Amino acid sequence: QVQLVESGGGLVPAGGSLRLSCVASGSIYRISRINAMGWYRQAPGKQRELVAGITNSGTINYADSVKGRFTISKDNAKNTVYLQMNSLKPEDTAVYYCTAAVQARFDGMDYWGKGTLVTVSS
Repeated sequence: QVQLVESGGGLVPAGGSLRLSCVASGSIYRISRINAMGWYRQAPGKQRELVAGITNSGTINYADSVKGRFTISKDNAKNTVYLQMNSLKPEDTAVYYCTAAVQARFDGMDYWGKGTLVTVSS
């Protein structure tokens, strides 16, 4: 199996920045088959939504609401994906989940982390 462990969440004032990290561990074989990683978030009372995703070939997707403010990147050697979040807004408050997929896509993800809470105060 593959375990995804997020870190970096916390409380930050509006306009501030946070960097989320997610490390993949577990089966080396299964990790080697991952072709896409990403971040979803779920705010209270709302559906889970894709925030950003990145494939091994370099394709990147962002939700319209975070374009220009968030940057996703990955370090293949460390099996780690990052989400740099700048100019945070109260509406960014949510639990952020790291995800991974064998196929190069950002829906129907195969693996999920337990999530890290990001709270942006106004």
